[in-house]
Amino acid sequence: MKRLLEFLGFLALMQGTGGLAYEITGRLHWGITLRWGVLDGYEIYASIALILLALALFAAAESRRPG
Repeated sequence: MKRLLEFLGFLALMQGTGGLAYEITGRLHWGITLRWGVLDGYEIYASIALILLALALFAAAESRRPG
């Protein structure tokens, strides 16, 4: 379970940082926040939320017992 939380945290972190990188630079046109039409105009907020979700998943993984 710990490995799953770490993996999901990694995915959320990559998607969040990729979305922020695109919004700041206009390059690296990839990421889930750019693909969902419902997030139009809220991509920065969604990217920040994904980064915060990643931190929460890493904290949850760290609190789990190994095994």
